[in-house]
Amino acid sequence: MSYEPPAPPANLPTEIVNTLNESDPEQLRDVASYVETLAEHKEREARLEEDADDADVEERPDDLPDDVPAKATITIKEINDNRYYYW
Repeated sequence: MSYEPPAPPANLPTEIVNTLNESDPEQLRDVASYVETLAEHKEREARLEEDADDADVEERPDDLPDDVPAKATITIKEINDNRYYYW
């Protein structure tokens, strides 16, 4: 009775498949562990980049009073068509 090796994913480059086929079981387990960790790292990076892109950073309006400190957090309220700035 002979066992057939598993079929590699179609999108995996041939040179990687060949390298994996030439590897011993211990190397394959090390590769599997590394690849899983690397995939998680790349997914985390992608989520962080997406979160950074989604963050709505409001620009400071040009019509602020002169005495607003540069690092002040500004809240703008509009009441009865009048604009009020709080920092």
